[in-house]
Amino acid sequence: MKGGIGTILVQLLRFLFFVGVHMLLVSKLVLFELGWCFFYLGFLLFLPIGTSIVMQLVLGFVTGLLLDIFYDTGGVHAAAAVLLCYLRPWVLRLLTPRDGYEASDSVNVHQMGGQWFVVYMLLLVGLHHLAFYLLELGSFRAFGLTLVKVIVSTLFTGITLLIIQLIFFPTRRRGR
Repeated sequence: MKGGIGTILVQLLRFLFFVGVHMLLVSKLVLFELGWCFFYLGFLLFLPIGTSIVMQLVLGFVTGLLLDIFYDTGGVHAAAAVLLCYLRPWVLRLLTPRDGYEASDSVNVHQMGGQWFVVYMLLLVGLHHLAFYLLELGSFRAFGLTLVKVIVSTLFTGITLLIIQLIFFPTRRRGR
C-alpha cells in the first residue's frame, strides 16, 4: 500500500511540476512565431507504463481541460491530450523491447535508450501537435503553415522534454 501512495504522490508532484512550469514560464517561449513548447505533455508522456488506459484518458482530459481554462481555448488542449493518451499504449506496444516492460517502468531515456525515446517522442508529440493545430485552425486552409508549426513545435517540445529526462530522471531501474 505504501508503494501505491508513494507512486500517486510522485505523479501528483510531476503533474504540478509540468503543468506549473508550463503555465508560469514555458508558455511564454516562442520560436520565430512558429514553434511553441507544450511542456505539460511531459506529465502524460512519462506516466508509468502500467497505467491503465482509462486512467491515462482521464488524466489527459483533466490536464488538457486545465490548460484550456488557462488559455481559453475551448477544448483544443483536452481533445489533443486525450488523443495522445489514447495512442500512447499503441505506440508503447509498437516499440516494446525484446525483454518487454515492467509495469512500474516509466518512460525513461536512460532505461529505454535514446533511439527508442526519440521515436516514442516524435510519434506521440507529432500526432498531438498535428491534432492540436488542425483543431485550433478548424480547417485545412493553411495546411502548409500548420505543418511547419507542427514540425517546429514537435522539435521544440521534444528537445525540451529530452533535456528534462537527461537532467531529472534516474539513470537506473530500481532494484537492479
